[in-house]
Amino acid sequence: MALEMRVVARHLFEHALAEASIDRAFRRHVECEKGVMRVCEDLYDLNSYGRTFVVSIGKAAHTLINALEMQAGSRFQGIVATSVEPASQVKGFRYFLGGHPTPNQESIRAAQAMLKSLDGQDASSLVIFLLSGGGSSIAEKPIDDEIPLEDLIATYRVLVHSGAPIAEINAIRKHLSAIKGGRLAHAASPAQQVSLLVSDVPDDTPDALASGPTMPDSTSVEDCYAIAAKCGMLQQFPPSVLELFQRRALEETPKKDDPAFHRSRWWPILSNASLLEAGKGEARRQRFAVEVDNSCDDWDYPRACDYLLGRLRELRKTSERVCLISGGEVTVKVTDGGTGGRNQQFALACASKIAGENITVLSAGTDGIDGNSSAAGAVVDGTTLERAKARGLDPETHLAGFNAFPFFDSLGDAVVTGPTGNNLRDLRILLAY
Repeated sequence: MALEMRVVARHLFEHALAEASIDRAFRRHVECEKGVMRVCEDLYDLNSYGRTFVVSIGKAAHTLINALEMQAGSRFQGIVATSVEPASQVKGFRYFLGGHPTPNQESIRAAQAMLKSLDGQDASSLVIFLLSGGGSSIAEKPIDDEIPLEDLIATYRVLVHSGAPIAEINAIRKHLSAIKGGRLAHAASPAQQVSLLVSDVPDDTPDALASGPTMPDSTSVEDCYAIAAKCGMLQQFPPSVLELFQRRALEETPKKDDPAFHRSRWWPILSNASLLEAGKGEARRQRFAVEVDNSCDDWDYPRACDYLLGRLRELRKTSERVCLISGGEVTVKVTDGGTGGRNQQFALACASKIAGENITVLSAGTDGIDGNSSAAGAVVDGTTLERAKARGLDPETHLAGFNAFPFFDSLGDAVVTGPTGNNLRDLRILLAY
């Protein structure tokens, strides 16, 4: 039964991922007939614009360009910045292979190319932005030329390992960037602008997606100073960034009253909610009583683990087959350098708490990449500790060393999908039977 439930958990994850695909979302929200393109509730007569330019940023950047071309034809040109080498490139687009989770030289080149191209747009232009998760590091240019690439990389490492929620991390990224926090939209003004969002951030903070390059920024420089102090970042920042914080010299980002946004629209076409709905429907078809609980979004992983397992056990009292689905992300403050990610860390923390029980837990990222590992996540059940012991694996050592991937790889319980070309945050599936 344990093996069967591990298979079921994997199936639910894979099904949700397939149903919440970018191609399906574009078929629902984008179409083009006789040169008139519908984007959700808006219509754009492509023949009425002097120029149409497309900027696609993030882990799903190439997938988004393909989907746009499928729905509206091979009529566009622009820039694609992604972290995954595409098997082929779409004609008319310049491709940049940016870094993730930290920027690289291509990230800088991509941002520079975007700023240069957008500077040439005018009021007769239409700029289409396609934004997906991972965009913060994939395209980047420091707001201050005194910040070298190595300091930018060091700063990103401090942010990623801080344990802070993604919205707080991105608040600081915005104020250190020449393209984030609405500054890319500012560069494209006065062109007509529309952004299609494939979101890997909480639904109530859409401007955190890719650090909000095309949206008014809801955060402030004062937020940045407070976040850095609260999370103990200042003493870890490299000198060029520390100096900006010490002088309180960060520049404010464009806000909602900025003229750059007067001709802008933003449409979320996919989010974590799309994923949860797909998983929920399939779990019901598998005859589970299903609950969705996102309460632990942005909680630290031990607290999230205890909360979700407690919820699952309560639900199990009233139903024989229970599926608890949880979206969003948990946080992990990394203090050592193992191989793994937040999903595998969460799953491994659950393993010792469900030993001997008829419970299965899967946690995985929809981009197919969990932390610095080759896995999307992992699955555990009541037999995990027993099977680990038989192989001489110590779960506590792997947990303490943030080294979960070798543990799951040895057991065959790593969830490996490869890069998915999508990014809708994480999915946790807990089954009790």
